[in-house]
Amino acid sequence: MTKAVILAAGKGTRMGDLTQEIPKPMLSVQGRPILEHIVEGLKEVGIRQFHLITGWRADVIESHFGDGSRFGVQMSYSRQVVQDGTGKAPELAKEFVGQDDFVLTYGDILVKPETYRHMIERWQAGRFDGVLTVTAGEDVTKGGLFFFDDAQFCLTRLVEKPSAAQLETLRAEGWIRPGKPVWYNAGIYLFRPSVFDYTARLEKSPRGEYELTDALSAMIAESKVLAGLQIAGRWVDVRDPEVLASLQA
Repeated sequence: MTKAVILAAGKGTRMGDLTQEIPKPMLSVQGRPILEHIVEGLKEVGIRQFHLITGWRADVIESHFGDGSRFGVQMSYSRQVVQDGTGKAPELAKEFVGQDDFVLTYGDILVKPETYRHMIERWQAGRFDGVLTVTAGEDVTKGGLFFFDDAQFCLTRLVEKPSAAQLETLRAEGWIRPGKPVWYNAGIYLFRPSVFDYTARLEKSPRGEYELTDALSAMIAESKVLAGLQIAGRWVDVRDPEVLASLQA
């Protein structure tokens, strides 16, 4: 595992004025851009080739990292001209990925480097088509709600940004049970290049976007095996100014 694709094209509108001139992944956390923390963490587990999907203020990201040599890695870029969701963005890295397995992460998710190591270990422990990270205790209406089998902790179903009514139905049907964790999509993945077969077939969701989770649903429907991994320790989605401020201590 030597390659990583990082999705860093969004403006981060919830950040308000903070992202007028700087893309959200370049906002500073303890003196360094969020993206730099991600790159350094992946580098710690042996990843040396990076492809960044840029968009809003792409120049800020590309001028900071350059060819990656300053950080001891190789860095290349693609620009997502139209911000139409997370489903099509990874396809811009298809040539970079080639025939290799790769890590895919959003450019605003912070974890400790051991999380990436645990992902690779999980990947190597079985014959999987992907590894998906999850965390408990988050508001699932803001992201993906994942369900796993009891035997291998592999994905059986997902619901993207469920409404309150959908959550009630899931409880009534026994999918969500008292005392059992509710698993939230943590936004870091490991894939074979075959994932592009599924992103290529995506259609826009009711929210008007191409969504990566729809590709995951299609993979499950075709009996692809997507292993889950609970993130142990820190997981931060730097989604708004309050979260950003809390990280500066």
